[in-house]
Amino acid sequence: MEIMENAKKIMKSVTDNLDQSFLMYRDIISKINEMDKVSRKKATMGIFGKSGDGKSSLLNAVLEKRDFLPSGSYGACTAIITQVEANLTDSNYIAEIEFFSKEEWEKELEDLFNVLSDESDDVDDDLIETAKEKISALYGADAKKKTLEELKKDVKFAEIETILSTTKKTISNTDVFEFTDDVASYIQHSESSPGDWYWPLVKSVTIKIPDRHELLEHVVLVDIPGTGDCNKIRDDLWKSKLRECSFVWIVSAINRAIKDKEPWGILKYCTEELGPGGKCKRINFICTKTDDINLQGYIRYFLVFLINLPLEQKKECILHRNEHAKVDVKERLENSDIKKILNTDNDFQVFTVSSNAFFDQELNLEHGETEIPKLQDDLRILNQNIRRELTRDYVNEAKGVLSLIQSVQLDTETKTAEMKASIHTELKKNLQEERTKLKKSFDNIHNVLEQCLSKGVEESVQSCVTTTMDTILRNKDGRRFHRILQSMCKNGGIYLKKNRDGDLDLNKELAKNLHACLQDDFNKIFPKSGKTGKSLQEEIDKFSIIQSASAHPRSSLQGHIQKYLRTEETKLKASLNREIVDIKTEIYSSIHKTIEREMAPHYKKAAAATGIGSMKKRQEMLITSVDMIKHDMFNNAKKEVLKRFNNLKLYINDALKSELKKSMELSLLQTSKITFMDVSKETEQLESLSGQLERLSEQ
Repeated sequence: MEIMENAKKIMKSVTDNLDQSFLMYRDIISKINEMDKVSRKKATMGIFGKSGDGKSSLLNAVLEKRDFLPSGSYGACTAIITQVEANLTDSNYIAEIEFFSKEEWEKELEDLFNVLSDESDDVDDDLIETAKEKISALYGADAKKKTLEELKKDVKFAEIETILSTTKKTISNTDVFEFTDDVASYIQHSESSPGDWYWPLVKSVTIKIPDRHELLEHVVLVDIPGTGDCNKIRDDLWKSKLRECSFVWIVSAINRAIKDKEPWGILKYCTEELGPGGKCKRINFICTKTDDINLQGYIRYFLVFLINLPLEQKKECILHRNEHAKVDVKERLENSDIKKILNTDNDFQVFTVSSNAFFDQELNLEHGETEIPKLQDDLRILNQNIRRELTRDYVNEAKGVLSLIQSVQLDTETKTAEMKASIHTELKKNLQEERTKLKKSFDNIHNVLEQCLSKGVEESVQSCVTTTMDTILRNKDGRRFHRILQSMCKNGGIYLKKNRDGDLDLNKELAKNLHACLQDDFNKIFPKSGKTGKSLQEEIDKFSIIQSASAHPRSSLQGHIQKYLRTEETKLKASLNREIVDIKTEIYSSIHKTIEREMAPHYKKAAAATGIGSMKKRQEMLITSVDMIKHDMFNNAKKEVLKRFNNLKLYINDALKSELKKSMELSLLQTSKITFMDVSKETEQLESLSGQLERLSEQ
């Protein structure tokens, strides 16, 4: 922070002393001002686990704010995504609440009442429970006994419509306790005072806190409900947030971290979003509630194996269990397919935490033994690394701008115009040659993708009918599967359960072969870490208009111009590489989305089947439809991936051309009679700051 502050002071003194009567200097001042406005998308830390496993308590401990976020023990999981980040502008606690649109809520409310009015034996219990929770939370305990038309006449209904007339609401307060009370009804569920809870209307809540800059200046914590929701809009939002996560904490109570299917099931369910289709670089497993231990039971269980266990000390038992849990969980992570799916070299870490003991010293654990400080350090280091990267980029760009200023001073030398014309010709030639080389490399990558996808299309066409039959002909419980299939057809091929156990997604199943054939090469083309030898980012990094033959300047003028262009080039390539990370998730997910779109009318048609034998009719219709459209559907998915990749190729090439041409033109403008300004002292100061940054990085 101090280095960044000093660098900005240096550049401010430069702008204060530049003569704005010269157009060239006005352009440079504008460039320096733009440097101050540069913002970077924050790193996302996704946190998910089952309701009641201590997720909210964990976050409260990490933020050192007891009872700040409500615990899941208040009632049902509300499936609302809650983001926590730093308020960098003032000392207020702020909540930005995003609601469903009026149309979206009307559609969901109609679906909820249809579920409640369904008197058939095969109605889904999960759907009934969800419908009752949402309706009573909003409209009161008696609302679920009314018809939709009766509810529309209620005063509460009009109040809800008023809330939905604006898609967002902001709550702000300097007092943390008042703020928590104000926000509670939008993010938690309670059986008490039904009719006063607005969470069913909420898509997501972003909370900004004023005093955790060292943890959250460049990081956002996203509390992702592990159990999801039966609502497809929420489920799509849930998945899109997972794709944004660079880091993930999986939270599970320590007493069931290994045996509980849910956290591992969620992890398996999210492989597409966390793997090639997402940004996730690292997963940490967090065992919570370590202070919650049945001492006598634990001692009896381990007495046979560990004679030397100090029986009288609860603390020793807690620490002993923690160590065993770490070994067991890490072993399971290492032996799973997660590492391959993530395509990252990072090792898994397992933390054993006690949020209660972090706040309550009477629980007899040392501060460090709660392991909350370790998680805080994890966030602090991540935040510092991003800050250091931003500072390094700023200092390097500042040095480039000073080189530009120094090149302007040399414009008074003889034969400058001829020299600049010669440099310009050389740079234009280099730019064209580098773009040609880049295009050739991109075409080779395109060919690799096409070969993978062609193989995937062939395998998908051969197996898709069998895949469909395996997915929709499950009939262990005929009556129950009838309603599952009906719900799946109504929901565009997806059947969602709250606990993710028994989810059905025919689109995902149909996309599996294409994804499998694409995955290995896709991971090499878009790696999350390390070198692959043929990644898109590496090809961009090779690109440079400062060629080795001209890298040794013939004059000080050319040297300053090259320094400036190098910094501009580096900044541009870094920006493009960050954009690629976002775009590649869209490329990968386009397979699933294309299949979902192609199948949509066939699901709708199958959902309309009624009467005796309707389940068999739906099954036959879906199998016939898949067989009928398979060639077009999978080839369209292939075309969509290649089209998006081609668009990315063109965008990168055009951006390099247009942005570098602007930089070249600015550096090679002809000037005369410009006021001389010596910035050699400022250049030395920035070099000194660069040295400090290097030393910090080494530490």
